[in-house]
Amino acid sequence: MTDTAQPATEAPAAAKIALDVNDIQRILPHRFPFLLIDRVVDLTRRQRIVAIKNVTINEPFFAGHFPGLPVMPGVLIVEAMAQAGGVLLFTEVEDRDSKLVLFTGIERARFRRPVVPGDQLRIEVVVKVWRGNAGRMQGTAYVGDTLAAEALVTCRLVDRLRAER
Repeated sequence: MTDTAQPATEAPAAAKIALDVNDIQRILPHRFPFLLIDRVVDLTRRQRIVAIKNVTINEPFFAGHFPGLPVMPGVLIVEAMAQAGGVLLFTEVEDRDSKLVLFTGIERARFRRPVVPGDQLRIEVVVKVWRGNAGRMQGTAYVGDTLAAEALVTCRLVDRLRAER
């Protein structure tokens, strides 16, 4: 008697999406000095993104935050999370040149460790809810394996013309 069972085959893994800073600038309207992500190392459509921010002493905010003891402002870490989430959500928007993703809320922000020049911030954002024009995302930022910050951010997709008024 021969075994006729076929071996189980796994579904092919979704292609890993990576973006460099030029790709990011084609998606987001942000530019230096306010573009706070340098690359995307993983993106799962509508679900999750992992982005990198290389923190250097040349960042303009370090001149005043704080002289002699440079620390990346927590609000900018949260902004980096929002920008990563914006990349994730904007990849689903065909007419993104006529749209903006705006912050509508920040909840449960916690800062666990200072982020300083020389650190590489790994930003992970997971979509909790996305309903066409509004979303809620959980963001976490790590330096190495250490949690540096976390926050729940909400946003809304708006027409760029409406936002300009």
